[in-house]
Amino acid sequence: MEQLGFEGMPRRLYACTPTRLSTWLDCPRRYRMSYLDRPQPRKGLPWAHNSLGASVHNALAGWWRLPRRERSVAAAGELLDRGWLTDGFADATASAQHRVRARKMVQDYVAGLDPADEPAGVERTVATRTDLIAVSGRIDRLDLRRTGSGGDAGEFVDDASEIVVVDYKTGRHLLTVDDARTSMPLALYALAAGRVLRRPCRRVELHHLPTGRVLAWEHTQESLDRQLRRAEDIAAECAAADGLYRGGLPPAACDEAFPPRTGPGCGWCDYRGHCPEGMAAAEPRRPWDGLAPIAPAGPASANPASAGPASANPASAGPAPADGIAP
Repeated sequence: MEQLGFEGMPRRLYACTPTRLSTWLDCPRRYRMSYLDRPQPRKGLPWAHNSLGASVHNALAGWWRLPRRERSVAAAGELLDRGWLTDGFADATASAQHRVRARKMVQDYVAGLDPADEPAGVERTVATRTDLIAVSGRIDRLDLRRTGSGGDAGEFVDDASEIVVVDYKTGRHLLTVDDARTSMPLALYALAAGRVLRRPCRRVELHHLPTGRVLAWEHTQESLDRQLRRAEDIAAECAAADGLYRGGLPPAACDEAFPPRTGPGCGWCDYRGHCPEGMAAAEPRRPWDGLAPIAPAGPASANPASAGPASANPASAGPAPADGIAP
């Protein structure tokens, strides 16, 4: 029987994250296993590229949380070493080799940063809502950038600064500006950050640490609104599917409501072992297959501390020609 609402009562908002919405788009079956099935199906083995990425993200977040005088290139490398995650690597030797590579990646990156240029947020959770959804997410970094004439050095005039969304990327696949332009999560982060911090926020940047490139896109209010409407449409599909699931579905109807979307990415899926269609669609990937190959070690690369700083400031690059499910 349909439940009747009371006229004038507010509609319950659909709470979601950009990751939840993107998972529904990628594969409704994976969405069901990730967010609805309880107990949750057992995942496959951990991925080494996720361990590397998390280690780098944690080191950069930790670097910004240090007292300003302690934010050195060496400190970034030490944070990476201390927080290195070893899950998914082929063996201890491979883990050590990729740790050296990740340490250099982090040190090269922070060598181009100004330790005194305090971010507006590091690993900051932001949220916003519309008449239909309440969306929240955590952002790697929020920068406060000058947009016009400022006051004295190191100070901002309130009306002459804006918030910029910075998302770190550590994968092997090269990015393009289109990755920044079409990213729904980045657009939602920009909307939420702007509303939470009450400053303009239209610029989103992907900082690809392996290459030192910044892939940036400057949104308009119209383009942000389009991404928000897209998120609302996806959330409506999720809400309808969630309702069907919680109402009780026989197995056949469950597969119809949450069909698999098969393709090469199935080889990377955490739930591949629970999906016959996914197993048929792609060969299984080894936990370390997403890592970039390690170049033969030379005399200069044997010592991770010997890598010199990057010559370019990655945060200062303008829009330039932008990683995917797989690294």
